[in-house]
Amino acid sequence: MSDIDKEQESTTPSKEAQLLAACYEGDHKKVKGLVKQGAEIFVTDGTGRTALHFAAASGDVETVRFVLESGVPWNSLDVGNYTAGDYAENDGHADAYNELVQAGIRAELVLRMLNADSVSNEKAANEDYLSQPVEYSGNKLVDAEKNGVMMSWEAPLMELHAQAICPSAGSTVLNVGFGMGIIDSALQKLNLKKHVIVEAHPDVYNHMREAGWHLKPSVHIIFGRWQDKLDEIQSHGPYDGIFFDTFGEFYKDLDDFHRAIFSTRDGEQVPILNKPNGIYSFFNGLGGDHKLFHDVYCHIARADLLKLGITTEYVQASSDIVMDEETWKGVKRPYWMIKSYNLPICKWQLN
Repeated sequence: MSDIDKEQESTTPSKEAQLLAACYEGDHKKVKGLVKQGAEIFVTDGTGRTALHFAAASGDVETVRFVLESGVPWNSLDVGNYTAGDYAENDGHADAYNELVQAGIRAELVLRMLNADSVSNEKAANEDYLSQPVEYSGNKLVDAEKNGVMMSWEAPLMELHAQAICPSAGSTVLNVGFGMGIIDSALQKLNLKKHVIVEAHPDVYNHMREAGWHLKPSVHIIFGRWQDKLDEIQSHGPYDGIFFDTFGEFYKDLDDFHRAIFSTRDGEQVPILNKPNGIYSFFNGLGGDHKLFHDVYCHIARADLLKLGITTEYVQASSDIVMDEETWKGVKRPYWMIKSYNLPICKWQLN
């Protein structure tokens, strides 16, 4: 090889560099061609951006689709903790963003099917949380590891949740998860007939009694995990409104709760939520650290609820909170970093 040939070779971009450039240009034909020539689709640049990040930034749906079908994960993050969805949205590429959402839904459903037959002998999801102390510290409630259980910035959202599940006076309502009592304080302003609160953490329960919640008009406190107290919960219903906001549990626990309150028990008893006019809502922190993740899980939750005969409307509400380092000072892991909040309003499907 001559010196001229060597110089040209050293200045020619690698196939991988050409691939990322083609993704950014939205040239799906060139991308496919480079992959056929042996370009590595799983390449990243110096900032951790994948081919999917570049494709999403281009807005070309065909390029996004090809990169996804080639195996690049829909939920890839770069070193700045940005998803491909962030790149698509920042440049106003709604179609590309929707392609990513649909890919996320498909991936999550496949993962669910793969895990469907697995048998788990693990302890209860929130056992560690319930067995360790929590601390009320100014504007927040944190667990033993300084994870935020609840924070005062949620107050405007809790007001909206309270109004959603209790649109009229004289209602019987259920709240699962007291925390800082933000939604329960809002509900107390709405002239309730009965206000049932389920709380499983002993420190929170003691805090409630010290604050005199057990003496408030219409309030009945159930101490324990909701999973263990379903009969007692049902004995105070049916409920016109239900709100769910536990800590240390996972999506499966939320789904199990839905099955418990919307299904008939023993084939005869009425559902825990009043039918047909009951209203249910939950703190929608699903994937709350990334908008793409959040949108995917919102779709999945709505589909799961529909299988139980429940329709879900997401009402967008601005958090009006600047989510910066100061907001999360003293908290180990931020659990909400999105500008708008999808408040779920769930009702029985009309036949």
